[in-house]
Parts: sequence; structure tokens; C-alpha cells
Amino acid sequence: MTIPSSFGVAVSLRRKEKKMSQKDLAAQIKREDDLSISPQYLNDIEHDRRSPSSEMIIQQLAEVLEMPADVLYFLAGKIPADLVNQKTTPEKIEKAMVAFRKTIQG
Repeated sequence: MTIPSSFGVAVSLRRKEKKMSQKDLAAQIKREDDLSISPQYLNDIEHDRRSPSSEMIIQQLAEVLEMPADVLYFLAGKIPADLVNQKTTPEKIEKAMVAFRKTIQG
């Protein structure tokens, strides 16, 4: 599987694969205030005019679109809170990033 070029492209492609409209997908994604995101906001995300505003939105998109959340985090340029909140050392972070780069670059 080739990784899409951006978060928006990944969401758009997967939504279309699942034969969902932007309106249908937006209705299933909740903001922190428990209201659904707007179809226009989703359109802006899909066209890379906006980034997802929270981890909550990334997690829900991953769930509804049946995509690995870690792939969406990578494409969004974000690190999940469960990793950010880890107590670790700069040396471990550097070692992990070197391993990550080696894996990604093949």
C-alpha cells in the first residue's frame, strides 16, 4: 500500500472508497462540544486547507473510515498524546526517531 500524499488526500480517498458523502462523514465526527463537524470543515480538511483541530477528530476519522490512527497522525504531522505524555529521555526519543526514519526510508 502506498501512503497518500497528505492527511486530506488519505481521508478523501478512504471516504470515497467507503462510498460516503462528505455530509455523511461529517455527521459522524464530533467536536469537543459534542456537535458534529460541518461538511465545509471536512471539505477544507480534504483539500488540505485546514488540519484536524484535535486528536479526538483524528481518532474518530480513523474509526469511522476504518484506517489505522497512527497513519493519520503521521500524515497530520502530530504525535499521539499517549506518546507525548510518556516519561522518557532525550536519548530514547532520538533512538526511536532514528529507528522510525530507517523503517520509513526502507
